[in-house]
Amino acid sequence: MSRARRARRIAMAAAYGGGGVGLFGAGAAGLLVAEAKLARRMIGEPTGVAPRADGHYRAPFADDGGPPPDEIRMVVLGDSSAVGLGVDRARDTPGGQLAAGLAAMSGQRVRLRVLAVVGAESSHLRGQVDQALADGPPHVAVIMIGANDVTHQVRPSNAVRHLDESVRRLRTSGAAVVVGTCPDLGTVEPVAQPLRWIARWWSRQLAAAQTIAVVEAGGRTVSLGDLLGPEFAARPSELFGPDRFHPSAEGYRSVASALLPSVCAAIGCWAGAATDEAPDRRRGERTRPVALAAAEAVESAGTEVSPTQVAGRDRGRRGRWAQLRHRRTRTVPAAEA
Repeated sequence: MSRARRARRIAMAAAYGGGGVGLFGAGAAGLLVAEAKLARRMIGEPTGVAPRADGHYRAPFADDGGPPPDEIRMVVLGDSSAVGLGVDRARDTPGGQLAAGLAAMSGQRVRLRVLAVVGAESSHLRGQVDQALADGPPHVAVIMIGANDVTHQVRPSNAVRHLDESVRRLRTSGAAVVVGTCPDLGTVEPVAQPLRWIARWWSRQLAAAQTIAVVEAGGRTVSLGDLLGPEFAARPSELFGPDRFHPSAEGYRSVASALLPSVCAAIGCWAGAATDEAPDRRRGERTRPVALAAAEAVESAGTEVSPTQVAGRDRGRRGRWAQLRHRRTRTVPAAEA
């Protein structure tokens, strides 16, 4: 079965309350448990506390003598990768880097709230969304989730259902939503074969299903995939933190550079790239049915998938129309916190 078809089945099971798609037999499951325990002993438990990045960020060229600039309200939801576990400075967390970059790109002040929780699974997003909406809806929400669903063997359809519900609630409130899909856990160094191969397969399958659900709900996704894979192979001590599982400051910067253009595009401030311009086929950008777009995106880290129309229609014979774009920037602009 192709990745697109399996991802579609998982997304449909999530939408209609099915039990999900079985992945492995009992024998393989026993092997996975043994391998996972060994990997956990090698990795160890996450250490330290992520710095709080909440607060206001402004562009360094802002005129302090003028009236206060418009404010963009941004929330970051998800798990430890969204919190920024593994770094010591707020400006090195994904939220801090994204808020700084958004302030610099938009010229507006950004008010950041990080509501992500270390250890969170997709089922925990409901409470985080409750908090995000309590003080009025944000302008943009960034979600990074999925790794703990894989490591805790949560049924993909259950994980996707919770993500779908969260994105729909945020979109109904008027917030733009950008989801960094499940990273490729096959890049984690202490994980041995065959668990590494299975972790990669499961991670990418979940990421594809997440993409379908998010786009159907009106959000956009960015594939994190093996974003850190090539860099990790060459510079593991730089790209991964002390626990050899969570990214270092450089690793988070690589993630933020992939997410920032899509965050800016979602609220209409991505310079030189109108949100409605046609995909650039020279860069591999194209319009596809969402299931095919999702399957392609997981193979190319940094790929954005967003809803679109063809001839004024949201859907075609093969489902919802989606655009694949490659917006990734090389650097994240700095700003003052």
